[in-house]
Amino acid sequence: MEEKRSAVFTIILLSAILLALTGADLIQGDRLYSETENKVLASRPKYSAESLLSGRYTREYETYLTEQFVGRDKWIALKTYMDVSLQKKEINGVYLARDGYLIERHLPGDYSSVQEEKKLLLLEKLVKRWDADVMLVPTADNILTDKLPPFASFYDQEKFLERVKSRVGQEHYLDIYTKLAQHEGEELYYRTDHHWTGLGAYYGYLTWAESGGTSADRWKPEDMETASEDFLGTLHSKVNLEMQGDRILYFPEENGHPESVTYDFGRTADSCYETSYLDKKNKYGFFLDDNHAFVEIDTGYRSKKSLFVIKDSYANCLIPLLMPYYEKIYVMDLRYFNGRLFGFMEEYEKLGDMDVLVLYNCIHFLEEFQYLE
Repeated sequence: MEEKRSAVFTIILLSAILLALTGADLIQGDRLYSETENKVLASRPKYSAESLLSGRYTREYETYLTEQFVGRDKWIALKTYMDVSLQKKEINGVYLARDGYLIERHLPGDYSSVQEEKKLLLLEKLVKRWDADVMLVPTADNILTDKLPPFASFYDQEKFLERVKSRVGQEHYLDIYTKLAQHEGEELYYRTDHHWTGLGAYYGYLTWAESGGTSADRWKPEDMETASEDFLGTLHSKVNLEMQGDRILYFPEENGHPESVTYDFGRTADSCYETSYLDKKNKYGFFLDDNHAFVEIDTGYRSKKSLFVIKDSYANCLIPLLMPYYEKIYVMDLRYFNGRLFGFMEEYEKLGDMDVLVLYNCIHFLEEFQYLE
């Protein structure tokens, strides 16, 4: 009888918890966007017999329930603290590294030689047509190896970059890997985010300038100013631990204030920095107003040269440093562009002498670099 009572009590308790969570979920309603995770959340999938039979409906509904679960952020934090108490060194794809660093995990098996080859063929075609320069930035797990947990595995981006150099030619390859490795003891990456810092981007600028024989004396690290001291980035969102925020350092525009910055052929600003993001979770959006399909910068410098940048978000904090060298800078994020790239670029090539730069981090390049000619 005692066992039966215990079983009945357990069933009632679990049912009550599920009923309470369901009620709370209905009251809360669906959230469109997670400020903590900096992403659009899954919406309730539409039911159809075809989607059910194919399995798509159940997969999408599982994702929907996972992302819309009431109190999701608090449950993530609770699970993380439990994992930490068990002395786990990796949580939700993030290494808990030394000196307070969170470092995104990229395993060797995540990127096949076939995947590498597909991206390299696209890159070769672009470099050949546009005489483009290529800067693929290694992520923190390849540069800050001394901070990784013991025996932590990572995808060898140095080896991949050797393939990149051999395929595009040394004259087109900007060796940012070597430059960052020479300064590995400095704050090149944020502790709570996957991006490189303003200092990391400065070394990207030096690499670009030295490769082209250009004077690199316009910017100095000591000239950087603080935009924020409490930045908690995308990696923090994955583990949701209580942590000290990062400083966001940037180069002020006194030495190069743009005449105009036009986003997606619409809204116009007079700065590459958008201060409204400093009051949000996604503070990295301070650089170039986060991500847009196309940005056109009229730098105010009359060099009669232009630059077309094909990029991911790593480029956002470096592009302001390139303004004094070009009259116009065109910035393309292929993730948000649906047209034919070469035809689009040809319209801007007609306007004058145009350099082309491909600037991604290695992982985003392998995962996202894709275009239609």
